[in-house]
Amino acid sequence: MSETALSETTLQDSRAASRPGYLDPSDARYGKSYATATPDVLKAFQDFNQAVFAEEGLALDLKTRELIALAVGAFSKCVYCIDGHSKKAVAAGATEQELAEAAWVATAIAAGGTFAHGRLAFKFAGDGHQH
Repeated sequence: MSETALSETTLQDSRAASRPGYLDPSDARYGKSYATATPDVLKAFQDFNQAVFAEEGLALDLKTRELIALAVGAFSKCVYCIDGHSKKAVAAGATEQELAEAAWVATAIAAGGTFAHGRLAFKFAGDGHQH
């Protein structure tokens, strides 16, 4: 497969309207509590999200922002974000290789953070531990 194009099967799978992915459309009913209890906060969040993912007018193109969102979703283990932003990244022109690289970036950051914070075990173990 070329680096610049997803396989036809992958494209069809990612765009299939009959395949809802992880996000179950009926889950939207649970969001009504936000609209009822905190409508002002919900509107502020929606406006913010629309500004961040505007198709034009920002320095980073939409595909790059969607790939960042995919990586953050993978890092934070949000399956809803992975589902939505991988599809949106493909719609914005992302290739299979770019999806893979975004996921690897998230993996590297998670591993690096764990390595760096793991060193704190030696710090917290006290001076009696050999470094």
